[in-house]
Amino acid sequence: MDKKKLETAKEILAKIKQEQASINPNSPEGLTSFVPLYEDLLQFDEEPIFHQSITRAKEILDILIASDSSFDASVFAYLSGFCRWGENALGHIENAETLLPYPPFPEKKKKELLNQAGSQETEEESLDVLLKIDLEQDQDILSEFHAEALEHLEAIEAALLILENNPKDKNSISEIFRAFHTIKGVAGFLHLKPMHTLAHEIESLLDLARKDKLDLNSSVLTLILESRDTLEGQILQIKNTLETKTEPNEIIPISGLIKRSHAIAQGESTSPSTPEDTQKSTQPSESTTQTKAVETDNIRVHTSKLDRLIERVGELVIIDSQFKEILQTQALNNHSLQQALGQLERTIKDIQYASMSLRMVPVKSTFQKINRLVRDLTNTMGKPVHFHISGEDTELDRSVVEQIGDPLIHMIRNALDHGIESEEDRVKSGKPPQGNLYLKAYHKGNNIVIEVTDDGRGLDTDRIYNKALKQGLIHKGKQLNPEDIYQFIFTAGFSTSKEVTDISGRGVGMDVVKRNIEKLRGSISIESTLEVGTTFKIHLPLTIALIDGIVIRVGQDRFVIPSTSIKTALRPEGEQLSKVQGKTEVLDLRGKMIPILRLYEQFKIPTKVTETTEGIVVIIESFGKSYGLLVDSMIAKQEVVIKNLGHTMQNIPGIAGGAILGDGSVALIIDPPSLVST
Repeated sequence: MDKKKLETAKEILAKIKQEQASINPNSPEGLTSFVPLYEDLLQFDEEPIFHQSITRAKEILDILIASDSSFDASVFAYLSGFCRWGENALGHIENAETLLPYPPFPEKKKKELLNQAGSQETEEESLDVLLKIDLEQDQDILSEFHAEALEHLEAIEAALLILENNPKDKNSISEIFRAFHTIKGVAGFLHLKPMHTLAHEIESLLDLARKDKLDLNSSVLTLILESRDTLEGQILQIKNTLETKTEPNEIIPISGLIKRSHAIAQGESTSPSTPEDTQKSTQPSESTTQTKAVETDNIRVHTSKLDRLIERVGELVIIDSQFKEILQTQALNNHSLQQALGQLERTIKDIQYASMSLRMVPVKSTFQKINRLVRDLTNTMGKPVHFHISGEDTELDRSVVEQIGDPLIHMIRNALDHGIESEEDRVKSGKPPQGNLYLKAYHKGNNIVIEVTDDGRGLDTDRIYNKALKQGLIHKGKQLNPEDIYQFIFTAGFSTSKEVTDISGRGVGMDVVKRNIEKLRGSISIESTLEVGTTFKIHLPLTIALIDGIVIRVGQDRFVIPSTSIKTALRPEGEQLSKVQGKTEVLDLRGKMIPILRLYEQFKIPTKVTETTEGIVVIIESFGKSYGLLVDSMIAKQEVVIKNLGHTMQNIPGIAGGAILGDGSVALIIDPPSLVST
């Protein structure tokens, strides 16, 4: 397995651990989110033992889903063990060491699950139930799901036409598989059981076809098409509910389709439904058929097209900067030319912000999903908690919204499990029995801030310090302020929980939170008071494509520092400077001692400005702490388009990307969080 594949496999395993930490205890919901991750791992088939062990773990998930069983202690222990084994296995593979397989799941427990799955299959008629739609809690998610699901159904129909002529077309099989898989996942999250069950059954058939274990003959294709039509009827019931605010009153049967699916999977020949059965299974009620040519004022565009548009507009911004540079350097005083270029600049700005706004979406959908999670967890944990949401209409770049969900889920789960006390403990400490959890978003400059606040027990700095000492993260006697101590909770595997619970406390999560936020060019800070509560603040850029920055010079090189990270800049006097323990140089800024980092040392750049008093110290803030960056000079404030540096220059500590300046030269963009952590 080459290095790139090893890194990809490590990332997938980290994602599995992350998903496992956010599973709903004692419930089958959420299990489906694991399956595609294990399927992604199965692509690494160069190592037979590794592949065999992944197959064993995935088999248990498949059995759980088929039996509608919960994520109980034995399964959790088995899959947790697999994650640990997987991380060690990849290390063995990387070092060309002998690899031992992960042991199989206990046979007795496996038989119990299989028997339960079998009993589920004998109760097929019970699957024919009304579609239960929770409009009060899930209206926004349902609206988005309706639109996306119709697109998936169209893709299924188009791919089926191809398969009728070429049943072995792998791309079409994969396209249909992904469509059913996506519908299944969201339907499971929304507790739309008939949809979830049917989509899962057809997905399982398609999985057999993907592995060349099932021929897609006319009988199978007919079943898939009829299932697709049945799902469409259910989707239209959702549409009708959204419009009329009344839940479906007619059952769309799926038991016949499920029975035929089981027969096909077991190698039995089946006959298509009779016309009467087909009509019964696929025709929605009169109320739903009336909504099938519904007009909409939205248009769905693939994000890749928006990315290309924004990229081209970014090129216009660069060209505009170059024109201005030419006017300044050549001292052109042509008034008409300057006026035309000024108008061009304003027009480009309008186009730029208009095109970027196309990618902006409210965080409402993510907040709504978390609202659902909090409701389920508080019921499971038996903790009365009032969940407050504000700022859900705040807009962010779509890719940021999609990626911020997992970090927020980890933080919410930790707040519910560790932050907010039990009802009994709250009463003993003089607090109201009902806890409070706040999730809010708001604008702050060119950033979006998302806060997670609880009125729980707060962070115990002594306990965190002692755990860090025990783990060898610090030396005994080292003095740290509370902000520094809080940072230890972002260390991989760090947890002060006395016991492992189904909710959290496994040392998995907060390191992933920090890493995911940093990937979005964001930062996270903590404010906490013991026995009062804790607030996590996530600062995120409005967009990941454009930043306001200050261009600085070090030697002959130029860099861009994001404006949002800069607090101030100054040329220090000698009496402001001193050294701590004879090593670290610090700046006394109004009584606050700020450590200084020399960029020419960091990036090995030759420069004549080596004395601090000869240069400029730019004060930046990262993770609630201030640092001073010594640079030669500050050149100008400029809005720049972020450019990817490519594979050869990725993951350079302290660098977030590149930008083309007005004179056509390239400047590297400083990434303060990773710079100060090196």
